[in-house]
Amino acid sequence: NVSRSYLQADSNVKKISKYITKKVGDKLGSMFKNDRTDFEQKWDDVKVFIEYGMLTEEKFFDKAQDFSLYKNTENVYSTFEELSERLKINQVNKDGKTIVLYTHNKEEQHGFIESANNKGYEVLEMEGPLVSHLMSRLEAKNSNIQFCRVDADSIDKLIEKEDTTPSLLSEKEEKSLKKIIENKVEKEKFTVDVQSLSQEDAPFLITQSEFMRRMKEQQISGGGGMQMFGNLPESYNLVINSNHPSVGGILAEKNKKQQSNLVQQFLDLALLSQGLLKGKELTDFVKRSVDMI
Repeated sequence: NVSRSYLQADSNVKKISKYITKKVGDKLGSMFKNDRTDFEQKWDDVKVFIEYGMLTEEKFFDKAQDFSLYKNTENVYSTFEELSERLKINQVNKDGKTIVLYTHNKEEQHGFIESANNKGYEVLEMEGPLVSHLMSRLEAKNSNIQFCRVDADSIDKLIEKEDTTPSLLSEKEEKSLKKIIENKVEKEKFTVDVQSLSQEDAPFLITQSEFMRRMKEQQISGGGGMQMFGNLPESYNLVINSNHPSVGGILAEKNKKQQSNLVQQFLDLALLSQGLLKGKELTDFVKRSVDMI
């Protein structure tokens, strides 16, 4: 009798949940259709509740596709269908995948966003405790879509096209440059990668793997089974722009001390742009900058 009572109670809860989900979904859909401008103004205040519903109830996820919104850094709101149609004009990589660029903080990642905008790319603002889970769900539902945070790699690598920018350095020079940089950084923390980017791009960029960062974020917010990712040390990619004039200057510098100072200065600037330069390293950077001026 007790077992039957529990089963009946569980059945009733599920029926009530489905009823509430349908009613809420219908109401939100109606609000969106009747006054989209007003709905957009309210979106940032209610999105976390809607995202939670999308992640916990499959039918609500399907229904929410009609009214859930995604805001870009220009404060333009779009449904996922509207966004997908717009991005597939320009943000498709050589494998045919539409790349959705996003930022978790447009002030901190302003430089990366600007590089993307200069290419004509759009960047979404994806903030909140559930966004990693939501992006994974959207990718699972749409195999031709891939989310990439704007600082996960150089912009040319995030949306890789068939045509590539040729390097101004020879293969031998690139190997020499990579060895010089590797001798200056923590090998356990940084993987050095020489890339032929635009001359307008920064000489050094620090990026972090989209996959590993997202797994760690999901573990922190309760991803289930992701504990191993939370225990991994922080690791970054250090991208060296072989086409930046100053990078060529590193190889040309014969004075080893001056060469070392140049590398450290560019490295510190890259760390600073990611909020990773602190304590004594920040103090040393300021002093070195004053001396160089």
